[in-house]
Amino acid sequence: MHAVILAGGKGTRLRPYTTVLPKPLMPVGDMPVLEVVLRQLKRDGFTRVTLAVSYLAELIEAYCGDGSRFGLDLRFSHEDKELSTAGPLKLVEGLSDTFLTMNGDILTTLDYRALVEHHRREKAAATIAVHRRTVRIDYGVIETDERGRLSRYIEKPEYHYRVSMGVNVFEPWVLDHIAAGERLTIPDLMLRLTAAGKTVSTFESDCLWLDIGRPEDHEKAVELFDSMRATFLGE
Repeated sequence: MHAVILAGGKGTRLRPYTTVLPKPLMPVGDMPVLEVVLRQLKRDGFTRVTLAVSYLAELIEAYCGDGSRFGLDLRFSHEDKELSTAGPLKLVEGLSDTFLTMNGDILTTLDYRALVEHHRREKAAATIAVHRRTVRIDYGVIETDERGRLSRYIEKPEYHYRVSMGVNVFEPWVLDHIAAGERLTIPDLMLRLTAAGKTVSTFESDCLWLDIGRPEDHEKAVELFDSMRATFLGE
Protein backbone atom coordinates (compact mmCIF):
# COMPACT_ATOMS: atom_id res chain seq x y z
CA MET A 1 0.00 0.00 0.00
CA HIS A 2 1.04 3.56 -0.70
CA ALA A 3 0.74 6.48 1.74
CA VAL A 4 1.31 10.17 1.10
CA ILE A 5 2.37 12.27 4.10
CA LEU A 6 1.74 15.99 3.77
CA ALA A 7 4.85 17.53 5.31
CA GLY A 8 5.21 20.86 3.55
CA GLY A 9 3.51 23.27 5.95
CA LYS A 10 5.33 26.07 7.75
CA GLY A 11 3.84 25.31 11.17
CA THR A 12 3.31 29.00 12.00
CA ARG A 13 1.36 28.23 15.20
CA LEU A 14 4.41 26.44 16.60
CA ARG A 15 6.83 29.32 16.17
CA PRO A 16 9.55 29.96 17.20
CA TYR A 17 10.35 26.22 17.12
CA THR A 18 9.37 25.88 13.47
CA THR A 19 11.58 28.72 12.30
CA VAL A 20 14.44 26.21 12.37
CA LEU A 21 12.63 22.86 12.39
CA PRO A 22 9.81 21.62 10.13
CA LYS A 23 6.74 20.62 12.15
CA PRO A 24 6.92 16.88 11.29
CA LEU A 25 10.36 16.77 12.94
CA MET A 26 9.09 18.14 16.25
CA PRO A 27 10.18 15.56 18.83
CA VAL A 28 7.84 13.50 20.97
CA GLY A 29 9.96 11.55 23.39
CA ASP A 30 13.16 10.38 21.70
CA MET A 31 11.96 10.64 18.10
CA PRO A 32 10.17 13.09 15.80
CA VAL A 33 6.43 12.65 15.33
CA LEU A 34 7.15 11.86 11.67
CA GLU A 35 9.17 8.80 12.67
CA VAL A 36 6.30 7.60 14.84
CA VAL A 37 4.00 7.88 11.82
CA LEU A 38 6.42 6.04 9.53
CA ARG A 39 6.83 3.18 11.99
CA GLN A 40 3.06 2.91 12.37
CA LEU A 41 2.52 2.81 8.60
CA LYS A 42 5.10 0.03 8.26
CA ARG A 43 3.38 -1.92 11.06
CA ASP A 44 0.00 -1.59 9.32
CA GLY A 45 1.20 -2.99 6.01
CA PHE A 46 2.30 0.04 4.02
CA THR A 47 5.39 -0.49 1.89
CA ARG A 48 5.77 2.80 0.03
CA VAL A 49 5.54 6.33 1.41
CA THR A 50 5.83 9.63 -0.42
CA LEU A 51 6.56 12.75 1.59
CA ALA A 52 5.08 15.89 0.02
CA VAL A 53 7.57 18.52 1.15
CA SER A 54 8.31 22.20 0.72
CA TYR A 55 9.30 24.23 3.81
CA LEU A 56 12.72 23.13 5.17
CA ALA A 57 12.44 20.05 2.96
CA GLU A 58 16.18 19.40 3.11
CA LEU A 59 15.99 18.69 6.85
CA ILE A 60 13.20 16.14 6.38
CA GLU A 61 15.12 14.47 3.54
CA ALA A 62 18.31 14.33 5.59
CA TYR A 63 16.52 12.73 8.53
CA CYS A 64 14.44 10.17 6.61
CA GLY A 65 16.82 9.24 3.81
CA ASP A 66 15.44 6.55 1.52
CA GLY A 67 13.32 5.04 4.28
CA SER A 68 15.28 1.80 4.45
CA ARG A 69 15.88 2.09 8.19
CA PHE A 70 12.10 2.10 8.63
CA GLY A 71 11.64 -0.79 6.20
CA LEU A 72 9.92 1.51 3.69
CA ASP A 73 10.43 2.66 0.12
CA LEU A 74 10.40 6.38 0.86
CA ARG A 75 10.35 9.11 -1.79
CA PHE A 76 9.87 12.86 -1.91
CA SER A 77 7.57 15.10 -3.92
CA HIS A 78 8.45 18.80 -4.01
CA GLU A 79 6.15 21.80 -4.39
CA ASP A 80 7.46 24.79 -6.34
CA LYS A 81 4.60 26.88 -4.95
CA GLU A 82 2.11 26.44 -2.11
CA LEU A 83 -0.67 24.09 -3.20
CA SER A 84 -2.39 23.61 0.19
CA THR A 85 -3.30 20.02 1.16
CA ALA A 86 -4.94 18.44 -1.90
CA GLY A 87 -2.98 20.26 -4.62
CA PRO A 88 0.30 18.45 -3.86
CA LEU A 89 -1.33 15.06 -4.55
CA LYS A 90 -1.38 15.90 -8.26
CA LEU A 91 2.44 15.98 -8.22
CA VAL A 92 2.94 12.59 -6.57
CA GLU A 93 4.10 9.81 -8.88
CA GLY A 94 2.89 6.24 -8.70
CA LEU A 95 -0.62 6.74 -7.26
CA SER A 96 -2.15 3.98 -9.37
CA ASP A 97 -4.13 2.21 -6.64
CA THR A 98 -6.05 3.07 -3.47
CA PHE A 99 -3.83 5.33 -1.36
CA LEU A 100 -3.82 6.99 2.04
CA THR A 101 -3.01 10.63 2.76
CA MET A 102 -2.30 12.15 6.15
CA ASN A 103 -0.82 15.14 7.86
CA GLY A 104 2.72 14.65 9.10
CA ASP A 105 2.13 16.21 12.50
CA ILE A 106 -0.48 14.00 14.18
CA LEU A 107 0.01 11.56 17.03
CA THR A 108 -2.62 8.83 16.94
CA THR A 109 -3.31 5.16 17.53
CA LEU A 110 -5.60 4.98 14.48
CA ASP A 111 -5.63 1.59 12.75
CA TYR A 112 -4.66 2.61 9.20
CA ARG A 113 -5.24 -0.88 7.83
CA ALA A 114 -8.82 -0.95 9.18
CA LEU A 115 -9.42 2.48 7.64
CA VAL A 116 -8.37 1.28 4.19
CA GLU A 117 -10.41 -1.91 4.52
CA HIS A 118 -13.51 0.13 5.44
CA HIS A 119 -12.94 2.39 2.43
CA ARG A 120 -12.79 -0.59 0.08
CA ARG A 121 -15.91 -2.21 1.57
CA GLU A 122 -17.82 1.03 1.05
CA LYS A 123 -16.56 1.28 -2.55
CA ALA A 124 -16.02 4.98 -1.87
CA ALA A 125 -14.16 7.57 -3.89
CA ALA A 126 -12.75 8.95 -0.64
CA THR A 127 -12.96 8.21 3.07
CA ILE A 128 -12.34 10.60 5.94
CA ALA A 129 -11.13 9.32 9.31
CA VAL A 130 -13.18 11.11 11.99
CA HIS A 131 -12.98 11.47 15.75
CA ARG A 132 -15.57 12.66 18.25
CA ARG A 133 -14.70 15.83 20.12
CA THR A 134 -16.59 17.59 22.89
CA VAL A 135 -16.34 21.36 23.29
CA ARG A 136 -17.51 22.87 26.56
CA ILE A 137 -18.48 26.53 26.79
CA ASP A 138 -17.60 27.84 30.25
CA TYR A 139 -20.29 30.51 30.16
CA GLY A 140 -24.04 30.76 30.13
CA VAL A 141 -25.12 30.82 26.48
CA ILE A 142 -28.00 33.15 25.67
CA GLU A 143 -30.37 32.64 22.74
CA THR A 144 -32.90 35.32 21.84
CA ASP A 145 -35.65 36.01 19.35
CA GLU A 146 -35.43 38.72 16.68
CA ARG A 147 -36.39 41.39 19.25
CA GLY A 148 -33.67 40.42 21.69
CA ARG A 149 -36.02 38.65 24.11
CA LEU A 150 -34.71 35.57 25.89
CA SER A 151 -35.73 32.27 24.33
CA ARG A 152 -33.15 29.91 25.81
CA TYR A 153 -30.55 30.16 28.58
CA ILE A 154 -28.06 27.29 28.50
CA GLU A 155 -25.60 27.12 31.39
CA LYS A 156 -22.14 25.88 30.33
CA PRO A 157 -23.32 23.73 27.44
CA GLU A 158 -21.36 20.95 25.78
CA TYR A 159 -21.35 20.52 22.02
CA HIS A 160 -20.36 17.28 20.33
CA TYR A 161 -18.71 17.16 16.92
CA ARG A 162 -17.21 14.62 14.54
CA VAL A 163 -13.96 16.16 13.37
CA SER A 164 -11.53 15.21 10.63
CA MET A 165 -8.38 13.52 11.92
CA GLY A 166 -6.32 14.68 8.95
CA VAL A 167 -6.17 11.12 7.58
CA ASN A 168 -7.95 10.17 4.36
CA VAL A 169 -8.12 7.41 1.76
CA PHE A 170 -8.60 8.06 -1.96
CA GLU A 171 -9.06 6.17 -5.18
CA PRO A 172 -6.45 7.17 -7.78
CA TRP A 173 -9.00 8.56 -10.27
CA VAL A 174 -9.87 11.26 -7.71
CA LEU A 175 -6.75 13.05 -8.97
CA ASP A 176 -8.68 13.82 -12.17
CA HIS A 177 -10.70 16.27 -10.06
CA ILE A 178 -7.56 18.33 -9.27
CA ALA A 179 -6.16 20.63 -11.95
CA ALA A 180 -2.40 20.72 -12.48
CA GLY A 181 -0.88 23.46 -10.34
CA GLU A 182 -4.19 24.12 -8.57
CA ARG A 183 -4.11 25.29 -4.96
CA LEU A 184 -6.80 23.12 -3.37
CA THR A 185 -7.60 21.99 0.16
CA ILE A 186 -8.68 18.46 1.02
CA PRO A 187 -12.01 19.74 2.44
CA ASP A 188 -12.71 21.46 -0.89
CA LEU A 189 -11.74 18.31 -2.77
CA MET A 190 -14.16 16.26 -0.65
CA LEU A 191 -16.95 18.74 -1.37
CA ARG A 192 -16.05 18.71 -5.07
CA LEU A 193 -16.35 14.93 -5.15
CA THR A 194 -19.69 15.04 -3.34
CA ALA A 195 -21.01 17.65 -5.77
CA ALA A 196 -19.98 15.36 -8.64
CA GLY A 197 -22.10 12.57 -7.17
CA LYS A 198 -19.18 10.50 -5.87
CA THR A 199 -19.31 8.62 -2.56
CA VAL A 200 -17.34 10.18 0.28
CA SER A 201 -17.42 7.90 3.31
CA THR A 202 -16.34 8.41 6.92
CA PHE A 203 -14.58 6.04 9.32
CA GLU A 204 -15.12 6.88 12.98
CA SER A 205 -12.53 5.73 15.50
CA ASP A 206 -12.32 6.13 19.27
CA CYS A 207 -8.52 5.95 19.07
CA LEU A 208 -6.15 8.40 20.72
CA TRP A 209 -5.59 11.42 18.49
CA LEU A 210 -3.68 14.68 18.86
CA ASP A 211 -3.07 17.33 16.23
CA ILE A 212 0.29 18.87 17.17
CA GLY A 213 -0.54 22.35 15.95
CA ARG A 214 0.15 24.53 18.98
CA PRO A 215 2.79 24.54 21.75
CA GLU A 216 0.27 23.24 24.31
CA ASP A 217 -0.70 20.42 21.93
CA HIS A 218 2.94 19.48 21.54
CA GLU A 219 3.49 19.41 25.31
CA LYS A 220 0.49 17.13 25.71
CA ALA A 221 1.75 14.87 22.92
CA VAL A 222 5.15 14.52 24.60
CA GLU A 223 3.52 13.51 27.90
CA LEU A 224 1.18 11.06 26.18
CA PHE A 225 3.91 9.43 24.10
CA ASP A 226 6.21 9.03 27.10
CA SER A 227 3.49 7.25 29.06
CA MET A 228 2.11 5.15 26.17
CA ARG A 229 5.07 4.55 23.87
CA ALA A 230 4.31 0.84 23.44
CA THR A 231 0.71 1.61 22.50
CA PHE A 232 1.75 4.04 19.77
CA LEU A 233 4.55 1.92 18.34
CA GLY A 234 3.09 -1.54 18.91
CA GLU A 235 6.16 -2.58 20.86
